[in-house]
Amino acid sequence: MTWKSVELGDLAVRRGGSVNPKKHPDETFELFSIPAFDTGQPDIVQGSEIGSSKKAVQPNDVLISRIVPHIRRSWVVGPANGHRQIASGEWIIFRSEEVWPNYLRHFLVCDGFHKAFMRTVSGVGGSLLRARPPEVYKIKVPIPPLPEQKRIAAILDTADALRAKRRETLAELDTLLQSTFLEMFGDPAANPRKWETSSLGDVTSIEAPMVDPRQAEFQGLLHYGPDRIKKDSGELLPAQTAFEEQLKSGKFLCSPGEILYSKIRPYLNKVALVKEKCLCSADVYPVRPDESVITKEYLWLLLRSKAFLDYVASFSRRANIPKLNRKQFAGYEAPIPPMATQKHFKAIAQSVEQQQSRLRAHLDELDTLFAALQARAFAGEL
Repeated sequence: MTWKSVELGDLAVRRGGSVNPKKHPDETFELFSIPAFDTGQPDIVQGSEIGSSKKAVQPNDVLISRIVPHIRRSWVVGPANGHRQIASGEWIIFRSEEVWPNYLRHFLVCDGFHKAFMRTVSGVGGSLLRARPPEVYKIKVPIPPLPEQKRIAAILDTADALRAKRRETLAELDTLLQSTFLEMFGDPAANPRKWETSSLGDVTSIEAPMVDPRQAEFQGLLHYGPDRIKKDSGELLPAQTAFEEQLKSGKFLCSPGEILYSKIRPYLNKVALVKEKCLCSADVYPVRPDESVITKEYLWLLLRSKAFLDYVASFSRRANIPKLNRKQFAGYEAPIPPMATQKHFKAIAQSVEQQQSRLRAHLDELDTLFAALQARAFAGEL
């Protein structure tokens, strides 16, 4: 089947206008930011809380992130909800009455497009890499008749929903583990069992060495920044190696037994266990528990608890880009349950992890099948 193709530049919004929210401090905006994409929902925020000018967007605009381009981020702006809709300057915006938004969104995250997209990238590596819009605009997108676009998007939406259900099951297991934590230990803020407490500085350390990721021995290690830790889930997202990211600045060398804690925007609750030797950015603390006193499983759930989030919130309100410094992290007073109780919880956590590993393996298979389906869809073979 032969369809016409157009360059993305023909669909691009190059001068869509901008908004300086600081000039409207009391107005509520719907903000499509890069961090908000990772949560699945745009931010509803006052103009006074937004630090820079943003792009004006409208319902059915299709966005693709130019920053950290190896992470596939594409978003369709939803229906108007009474607030002005604005977006980070890191989004490239597309708008056309000839293109069904969800069709274009699927195209912008498919393997074929992503390979071409990565060839438009420049920068010194890591979070400084960006796709260059003038080069992105040259990439061609197949444009079947609008009814066919809707049919393809509906098929891909249905297939994607199967993957979403598997991810929901993973999330339910994590919720079960958090509930078990509260049942066994109670609310850490209330410490209902009246266990002795210790500051995190006394029972943990942050001593991972800083290394040069350009050295051959580190080039093959996966690199985790805050964007590679899933919000509220304790889960690491797919990552690239130091070589693939073209990293140049120093990174922490992390080992199994440590916990990655994102110190930037700590309210996002990005905390994950290290399962293999890897690198992490300077915006992440590699925390090692003293396992003679506190197990990594107990500490992992403690750092994700509402009690700890409430603690860090008292510091987060004091800066435009909140960060938790080492002294603040170390100052938290944590209940220390008996080791036998901690080890019981450890066994439960390991059992849940085994179930999650099986589900992730199945999800990987679904991802492979979905990529093949996308390839057929945009080749006109569905």
